Amino acid sequence: MMSLKVPTRFRNKKSVLFKKRSIIEYAGNRSNRVYYVVKGLLRSYHLDDKGKIHTFMFAPEDWIIGDVESIALGNQNALYIDCLEDSEVIVSQEINPVSNSTILKEKNNKLLRRVGMLQQRVIMLMSYTARERYEFFLKTYPTLPNRVSQKMIASYLGITPEALSKIRREMVIDIQNRG
Repeated sequence: MMSLKVPTRFRNKKSVLFKKRSIIEYAGNRSNRVYYVVKGLLRSYHLDDKGKIHTFMFAPEDWIIGDVESIALGNQNALYIDCLEDSEVIVSQEINPVSNSTILKEKNNKLLRRVGMLQQRVIMLMSYTARERYEFFLKTYPTLPNRVSQKMIASYLGITPEALSKIRREMVIDIQNRG
């Protein structure tokens, strides 16, 4: 039985199970699909010309993920979306205009939440220290450090895994010095 937390537009749709490491969207394809995460963890990322992965976003339970550029502008996907854990998701096609005001309100709220998070992230990448970005990551995704690798977190923060290790060590020392 589905939770009442599930947005209205997803409630009458069947969930789909994906195995860990499944890639459910590929860069270069066109897609109008949005994924609501019931259980598990998804990630969107960009693969640059040198083969380096740049993590764009994580989507744990009750988050929505999709390639906004592809959905809104009809462009090819810029992002891959994969499953970091076995995941249960509900897939929605973003073709039809929304006529139901309740669904429209939910869509707008989720979209505004996502745009707000992305705006914060861009500002942080431009002006915050790596430690400040990591502290914000911990507030935004409190359960993820136990669910994803340090390498993925570093990719999301735009730093090396070694720099993340140093930040984590410094934070432990700071906590010990306060106690």
